[in-house]
Amino acid sequence: MGLFGKKKEEKKAGSPARSKTADGIRSIKVLGSGCKACHQLYDNTVKAVEGMGIKVEYVTDLQKIMEYGAMSMPALVINEKLVSSGKLLKPAEIIDLIKIAANN
Repeated sequence: MGLFGKKKEEKKAGSPARSKTADGIRSIKVLGSGCKACHQLYDNTVKAVEGMGIKVEYVTDLQKIMEYGAMSMPALVINEKLVSSGKLLKPAEIIDLIKIAANN
């Protein structure tokens, strides 16, 4: 019986991967083929979220990239929604997109 009670406690706490972090942002992904611009967008995104406690993932798998509907690289996905494609964003622009996504 002790096992079942423990599972309920874990469920209430929520798993770290599913819990929301800063301002409702759960995930940020940079989609790219590995080119210089893609790496630069990743670096800019990491700078933009510094101190927010948000993890940035870099996705190079073309199958996964196509699932988001990104037709040009680099691309930025916030909370599983494509918000930018084919443009190298500056950290300030990324912060603006994060604020917009947090309000939705």
